[in-house]
Amino acid sequence: MRTIRLSKEFNFESAHALDGYDGKCVNIHGHSYHLIVCVKGTPIADESHVKQGMVIDFSELKSIVKSNIINVFDHALILKSDSRFRGIEKKHQNVVYKPYQPTCENMVIDFAEILLKTLPKQVALHSVLLRETGTSYAEWFAEDNL
Repeated sequence: MRTIRLSKEFNFESAHALDGYDGKCVNIHGHSYHLIVCVKGTPIADESHVKQGMVIDFSELKSIVKSNIINVFDHALILKSDSRFRGIEKKHQNVVYKPYQPTCENMVIDFAEILLKTLPKQVALHSVLLRETGTSYAEWFAEDNL
């Protein structure tokens, strides 16, 4: 059997602020994020299986990522739980509080942890790439973290 890596790409818009930071990102600002999720596994060999030849149906991977990540973070304001902006949700509906500083690095770790819990057992998470700008991104690789 051969192991195959399969990737799916997603886009979403979010805003965040980095409390205590010493640069421009201390203020609320937004990004057009680009997320790439890469899984690996062995294609289904059973010729009678409706998904024969697939590691995972792209539509299933899309559904997992959309329901657990995109639908939560798209058009949201992401803040640390103890942010100085706490209470802003009274005037803005989609505020996501996290126990971490919402940097690209911490977000990619969070997304990987979410996927590790929600992917089917027959596929393994290989990597997650989160692009914050056209020239800046963070990557998480299973080989470095498991």
